[in-house]
This record gives sequence, structure tokens and C-alpha cells, in this order.
Amino acid sequence: MLHQIESAVSFLQSRIGDFKPRFGIILGTGLGKLVSEIEVLYEISYEDIPHFVRSTIESHSGKLIFGYLSGKPVMCMQGRFHYYEGYSMTEVTFPVRVMKSLGVERLFISNASGGMNPAFRESDLMIINDHISLFLPANPLTGENIMGDRFPDMSEPYDQTMVKRALEIALENNLGGVHQGVYVSVSGPNLETKAEYRLLRMVGADAVGMSTVPEVIVARQMGMPVFGISVITDMCIPETLQVAEISRILAAAYKAEPGMTLIIKELIRGL
Repeated sequence: MLHQIESAVSFLQSRIGDFKPRFGIILGTGLGKLVSEIEVLYEISYEDIPHFVRSTIESHSGKLIFGYLSGKPVMCMQGRFHYYEGYSMTEVTFPVRVMKSLGVERLFISNASGGMNPAFRESDLMIINDHISLFLPANPLTGENIMGDRFPDMSEPYDQTMVKRALEIALENNLGGVHQGVYVSVSGPNLETKAEYRLLRMVGADAVGMSTVPEVIVARQMGMPVFGISVITDMCIPETLQVAEISRILAAAYKAEPGMTLIIKELIRGL
């Protein structure tokens, strides 16, 4: 895989020249408008990048953006890859290794998720302070060990200084509906049954989704501090569960997006 990483990095360097991103951003379902806040210098389609796979999800644009956000050099994935698309965990997390090789120091990652904590509401934001990976069918670190520890520590997968600062930013800007909690990642693509939601809540999860954790594991293995944030796009309380509709999920994401964008912008501004 090192040869593939080198190939992708070499291609990207040929396109971006001397530009050196400090911060990496991965945008989730319905959350691509943060790109409009970036002073875009370079925009590259995934399909043009060696060894990048394609995003097959309609709400994921499939572009790599280079530019400035809050005056800082960033590299932004407008759309991510998922295990349920048929890709391996190595392919899903490949862009994070490319980010690290290009000089990215910190990773900011967002997702759309289902809320299981009764205190949450649709379009709330949950700053991720921990995660559960035990329900994933594979681990992105399985196989040859490269670019980090063989047995990386996961006692603090999400940087607690950034978690604290994000909560302060929300308070300073009177953003309502901002929480912190535990995110659990599952493989998808089907949503969970009522019994499965009960199980996930019993083991300590506040929100559930089909992404994020593989990328975080790889980032932490390489020593990159991570900030994660979930948009609660639907409520997954068994007793009041409704049929999930993608149009409603996307509408909830769009409603929450300005608050998420503000938090990420201000976090990066202060670093």
C-alpha cells in the first residue's frame, strides 16, 4: 500500500504545487456546503486520483478540495467512502493516509447519524467524545502495519481540548441543540431494527452511523489529533421510531449544517 500512497501523493503534489495543507476535513452525507466557506485553490475529482475509489452515494460530491478556511490551509473531502459501497476498510481509509503524507496535522470529520439519546432532537449536533467500533465487520489496521503503531492506543480517539473548545464556541455563538456523546459505527447499508437500537443504546452509544470510526482509527494510529461531529438527522428511539426517508434526513442535515460549519471554522481559526 505504501507504493499506492506514494503514487497518489505524487499526483496530488503535481497538481497543487507548493501548497501544504495543515488540516484535513471529511464531510459526511448532506454536509458538503462547508466547501462554500473555503477559498478554493484546487479542486480534483476522486476518479482522477490514483488509487482513490469513487463515491457512489448521490449526496457525496466526490471531490478533493484544497484551499484556505479561516485563513488556514486545508484539504477537504467533499464526500467519503463507505464499507457498504463494497470497498475494503483499506480503501475507505486510504485518503486519510494520503492526507498525512501531504502534511496534514489534524483531522476534522463529520457525519450524519441517528440519535438514540432521548435528549437529542433532529438537526441537533453531537460533538463526538468517544466511539464504539466493536460492531464493524473489519478493522482498517488489519494486515501489514504501516505509518504507525501496530497496537495504537485508543484511550482518547477524539482530542479533548478540541471537544472542550467546540462546546465553548457553541455557547459563545448561542447555538442551541449542541451536545457531546458516544458514536457507534455499524456497517450498513440497512438501518437498524428496534431491538438493535435498544442494544446499541444499552452498550453506551448516543448516536449511530455507518462511517467515521475507520478513518479515526487510522488517523490516531498515525498520531493525528481528531475532532468529530455528528448531525442528528433522525431519531432512533424504538418506542417512537418512524420509517426513515432520505429526503427528511437530508433536510435535517441541511438545517444543522450552518452550526456545524461555524464550529469547524472557529476551531480551525484558533489553531
